[in-house]
Amino acid sequence: MNGNTRANISIGAKVKIVLKADQRSGKLTEGIVKDILTNSPTHPHGIKVRLTTGEVGRVKEA
Repeated sequence: MNGNTRANISIGAKVKIVLKADQRSGKLTEGIVKDILTNSPTHPHGIKVRLTTGEVGRVKEA
């Protein structure tokens, strides 16, 4: 699923995100969504979320 649409992401969902430090390499980090930080319904670079581990990044795969 597409990580650019907020409706595709829910709290407790397993997602793959790219962390700010990994944006150049594109390395994905997998985890469970704790909070959805982007308020708008869509974002061209992916919806920003916080994982249960505390890591913050943009969703690339939902």
